[in-house]
Order: sequence, then structure tokens, then C-alpha cells
Amino acid sequence: MTKKTVVVLGASGLIGNLLTLELLKDGSVEKVRVVVRKPIQLQHEKLEVAICNFNSLENLTACIGQGDALFCCIGTTQKQVNGNKEAYRKIDFDIPVQAANIAKQREFSSYLLVSAIGANTQASGFYLRLKGEVEQAIEQLNFPSFHIFRPSFLLGERKEFRMGEIIAKYIFKAISFFLVGSLQKYKAIEAVDVAKAMVAASKLATNRTKIYTYIDMVSLSNKG
Repeated sequence: MTKKTVVVLGASGLIGNLLTLELLKDGSVEKVRVVVRKPIQLQHEKLEVAICNFNSLENLTACIGQGDALFCCIGTTQKQVNGNKEAYRKIDFDIPVQAANIAKQREFSSYLLVSAIGANTQASGFYLRLKGEVEQAIEQLNFPSFHIFRPSFLLGERKEFRMGEIIAKYIFKAISFFLVGSLQKYKAIEAVDVAKAMVAASKLATNRTKIYTYIDMVSLSNKG
């Protein structure tokens, strides 16, 4: 089996960090290239760190380089961009889509995207509409395999303190029992399970687009 070179965008975030650790442990992966804004502390013989100016398409292209699978976990919050929707879109739409165009030109075989439950180009809310637009733009590039992960609330230890998320965590855990059937997709999910599911999905012989929600991700994570 030929070992793969994979690229991770958003490696400093909650899912991206866990995903990077999972990929480094994976025997089918030869090199993990993380494209980040600033140096990270993680060190590993299979790890390659590419410091990138995401405002430069030329630099982003050079940092992504050649590879087989691109994992995109890029994302920001309204707080981080001070409520500026243009800045929000630049991070959550422009970077993933630009990276997808680069990966398509470089003949990557698969693109794996962290999106959100409820993503829809027709959604009334800015966030879910934007996520839907990202999915649509990348799908139109016709990758051999395009995997979309739509988690609801994420559970896990973040580097930064978010009081709102701490409160929401307990709320989601309390109502989880009642989310059954078609409502299961709204259950909170451990970020590590999303990461493991992404690694497992990257090994599937899936043609074109596949969408994963809560039950799919939990099932895949258990196969890792």
C-alpha cells in the first residue's frame, strides 16, 4: 500500500489539533503537512509545518504543496472577528474554497471538510448559510471524494476559555437523551470522535460527495 501525504488546515483548532494527532499515529500516512499562521509546539518525524500568509494565494499554494488528501478544519467565531461578517467570510469561505481549488489543481484525490449541522445555502442565518455556500462551492469542483462532516455542538477542551460554551455543554448533555430518531443529528459530539471519523472516512472508496452527521461520525470513529 502506498503511504499518503495529507494536508491539514486549521491544525491549531479543537478538531484540527486532534485530527493531526490521529493522522500522525496512522500507519497509512507518510507525511502530515499542517498549514498554519504561526509555529506550533508539536513535533513528530512525520510532521511538516508550513507557516502561511493566508492572505496570499501564492503563499497558500506553496504551503499546501502536493498531497493526496486535504483536511479542512478552518473556522472562526463572531467574537474573534468582532462581529465583522466580511472578515468572517474571508476565513470561513475564502480559505476553504481557495484551498480546494489549489488541491483540485494539484490532483488531490479527496477533500474532507468540517462544516456544521444545518448548513444550507438557503438558511436564514448568516453562519449556516455561509457553511452551505462553502459546501456547494467545493462540491462543484468534483473531487473524486468529497467528505462533509456536520457536527452539532462540539465537546472537548479548548485552548481558550468560552463561558457560553461551558454552559451550552451542560445543556446539550442534559437534552441528549431526548434527541432520538431524526433528532440524533443534533446531539453534541466529542471533537475527538469527529477527528477519528475524518481519518476513517479518508480511507473509504467513496465516489463524489458524502455527508456525515452524528450517528455516522460516531460509527466511523469506533472503526478507527
